[in-house]
Amino acid sequence: MDDHSDDIRRPLSPRIEVYAGVGRKHWPDDLKAQIVAESLEPGAVVTDIARRHGCRPQQVHDWRRRARLGQLVLPASADTLSFVPVVSESALPAAAEPSGSSESSITVELLGARVEVRGTPGLAVLNDVFMALRRTRSC
Repeated sequence: MDDHSDDIRRPLSPRIEVYAGVGRKHWPDDLKAQIVAESLEPGAVVTDIARRHGCRPQQVHDWRRRARLGQLVLPASADTLSFVPVVSESALPAAAEPSGSSESSITVELLGARVEVRGTPGLAVLNDVFMALRRTRSC
């Protein structure tokens, strides 16, 4: 039992607490990304995930913010494939067709964002567009 009185005539408590920590814990980026990915699963509770990994919920929220900003790359999961419906406008009305031009365009609408790519973009350009969209909308 600890003695918390201010009476200096009483002997000091024999209980001594020693902190043997080495300071702040360094979290590797791949572990942070794994924790963030786990926190983004449907039904996940950030507090429970933080407790399970021995960190604070505030850290997980900060790592999620960093992932949204593209500063923390989340692991690609093979079992979380998602598909986007493709809408094709096969025949445009005559008034909407540009005269003498056969320019194509790709329009993607996802989570309130709309991206339109005109011309005939290469695979690298489309990959950049989708990666940017994923980074801004992933968290």
